[in-house]
Amino acid sequence: MGVVTKRSSMTFFSDPASHYSHRVRIVLAEKGVTVDVVNVDPDNPPGELADLNPYNALPTLVDRDLVLYEPNIMMEYLDERFPHPPLLPVYPVARANSRLMIHRIQKDWCGLVDQILAQPNAKASDAARKELRESLLATAPLFGEMPFFLSEEFTIVDCCIAPILWRLPSLGIELNEKQAKPLQKYMDSIFSREGFKASLSDLEEDIRN
Repeated sequence: MGVVTKRSSMTFFSDPASHYSHRVRIVLAEKGVTVDVVNVDPDNPPGELADLNPYNALPTLVDRDLVLYEPNIMMEYLDERFPHPPLLPVYPVARANSRLMIHRIQKDWCGLVDQILAQPNAKASDAARKELRESLLATAPLFGEMPFFLSEEFTIVDCCIAPILWRLPSLGIELNEKQAKPLQKYMDSIFSREGFKASLSDLEEDIRN
């Protein structure tokens, strides 16, 4: 895990397989934050996690006396705590649109991803797989409009999308159609970023090896 550099006052309890933990690790890596990343088995969490987080859940971010246990709040906190490079737009309307896109990703894609990962061989997961694939293909042209998702700059929205796209092989989803070309180009660009590569856990690296 490339984010880890030395002992610090910030600790991130991370599920190495979770796309929710991954999005926060991308922010940490893009910001170059000195942080101790503790990879945790969600089925066997350490006792200290229950002392820090009332839900005993992952991910959990500890920064001195502050404890956060919702990934989107973590990302915005990190963007404000470490303002360079900025990962949210400066202007209120643009910031609101970014937050709305994160909400839509959560509503439209994350639930489907979670369903597939929880029961990959279930009939309901086949339907979720089909719905996610069709939604990605329908959205594909948007990925070609700007260098990043609806933005000239890399943002927190990209941090939410990238972990899902990285997991497509393990979700059993292929996007080989011509209409997916903008999305494939976007993935190539995002996956080649140093911050993204540094964010990967060993488990995540194995997805595409």
